[in-house]
Amino acid sequence: MSGRYPEAVEVAIIGSGPTGATYARVLAENRPGTKVAMFEAGPTVSTPPGAHVKTIADPEARRQAQRLSAGPAADAETVAHPGEVKGGQLRARPGTFLLGDGSTGSGTDDGIDGEDGLPVAAMSCNVGGMAAHWTGACPRPQGGERIDFLPDLDELLSEAERMLGVTSEAFDSSPFSELVRTRLAAAVNGSRPAEAGVRRMPLAVERREDDVLVWAGSDVVLGDVTRADAGYSLFDESVVTRILVESGRAVGVMVRDRLSGETHEVRARHIVVAADAIRSPQLLWASGVRPLALGRYLNDQTQIVFAVRLRDAEQPDAHSPADGAPAVGISVTSGVTWVPYTDDEPFHGQIMQLDASPVPVAEDDPVVPGSVVGIGVFCAKELSPDDRVEFSDDRVDPFGLPAPRIHYRLSDYDHAELARAREAIVKWGRAIGDPLDEASFTLPLGSSLHYQGTTRMGLVDDGSSVCGPDSEVWGVADLFVAGNGVIPTSTACNPTLTSVALAVRGAREIARRLS
Repeated sequence: MSGRYPEAVEVAIIGSGPTGATYARVLAENRPGTKVAMFEAGPTVSTPPGAHVKTIADPEARRQAQRLSAGPAADAETVAHPGEVKGGQLRARPGTFLLGDGSTGSGTDDGIDGEDGLPVAAMSCNVGGMAAHWTGACPRPQGGERIDFLPDLDELLSEAERMLGVTSEAFDSSPFSELVRTRLAAAVNGSRPAEAGVRRMPLAVERREDDVLVWAGSDVVLGDVTRADAGYSLFDESVVTRILVESGRAVGVMVRDRLSGETHEVRARHIVVAADAIRSPQLLWASGVRPLALGRYLNDQTQIVFAVRLRDAEQPDAHSPADGAPAVGISVTSGVTWVPYTDDEPFHGQIMQLDASPVPVAEDDPVVPGSVVGIGVFCAKELSPDDRVEFSDDRVDPFGLPAPRIHYRLSDYDHAELARAREAIVKWGRAIGDPLDEASFTLPLGSSLHYQGTTRMGLVDDGSSVCGPDSEVWGVADLFVAGNGVIPTSTACNPTLTSVALAVRGAREIARRLS
């Protein structure tokens, strides 16, 4: 051992989010006893490590976990949900921190040469990554969102659903859910193919027999099989500062212990960089691994929100999970509906019934749980290599790595589709109920937290991708990338299920090489 770290392992995983956890899980199931070290820059904030903060029953303890997840911005003001991001407020949501000055090309709100930037680009820093804070939505990609050069994509998605514990039935007993879907379907389904009709949203959540909701985090992906594996170790508050490459092969990592300040070398046969779409390319860049496409094709999803109140919604007579919900597994959500992406309408709808209104209502007009419906629409981006994150040669971020700067702009196509999505969200909302606000609201760019493309996968090494179909980085043997950044297509759906599916493929390749 070197300090608290081993001197050598078979697999080093950088990042403890769902995709890093996927690599550990596949190895534990297929090659038990494999010596795996998982490094996470942030602290452990929940039990078991990586669990969703919603599983923390005590409100103050939950707030403390969210604060600790905000890394260098632990004491910054936050907003409770996207609907509160109005009036020019640029704040992170609980559990995350903003990229800040690096969010626009010039470091100012005006950007460079008309760049839009991503003014609320945010990330988290904790064991479990963003999966300790997410909404759990796991829709399958549709149409042009799919990766057409992967013949096994559907099998991989099924395996990802197993690991995440995805279900479409968690809210079946919720009040008004069927009413919402029926009204929405009447307004949407007529112009769509049957397979793209309104449906229940697949969610990584379990409703226990006592009606407690348990939202999946990385702990669910890891599962007992990984935690019990003698070869698996998790090291929190450990910043990997460099990947060691010798003769075109990844051979180890340099890791700084945030508790002691000491830096150690850990050798490894295989290395997986499983951070987010900003920090994975950042580490590769810092390590001198710089494929032409690294950091490019950055893909955010412009997000629009609208809220309505169901017409003729009366309090159900029977007890429902929304009534007096148990303290554990806290949720203000009564039901979630999905409007899938289509190539003709390249946006994705996430419709959430709420137990409280995101818009103030009269005190003498109490909200019936489930009767307020928040609609979010995510728009697919026209991909461009000019949308990118770059890294400084002379400035560092709070973790000592090259400071990132984003260059990003919406194209004419993006603006046109955004206008169509604004019309669609109002149409959908009016079909469901009465608007609570005058118009839809387009959130500041970066609000989706669904950043993709910066370590994108490709079929061949032609300069437009960072890794191959098994997620191995072009030109550097035994170095793999994971996370939403690997997704090469323009998507509107929530990306976690897809990125976990791609991680399954890469992890199987490592398991094969270890056999």
